[in-house]
Amino acid sequence: MTILVKVKVFPGSKKQEIIEKSKDSLEIKVKERPVQGRANKEVIFLLSSHFDVPQSRVKLIKGFRERNKIFKILK
Repeated sequence: MTILVKVKVFPGSKKQEIIEKSKDSLEIKVKERPVQGRANKEVIFLLSSHFDVPQSRVKLIKGFRERNKIFKILK
């Protein structure tokens, strides 16, 4: 089963959290700054724990350098 999730990322936040906006839309706050993909890696880590899948099954497919991203999650 494949899930596509729209994510709005807020890098450099004071705390890390996932806020569900709708069934397929999330807002994620991460402490990491958007330098050398660190914030993206942190988002992948949070999504993998949120959906209870290994990190290797979470793929960033759109928005590598943007705040709005689309992730594919393989369950």
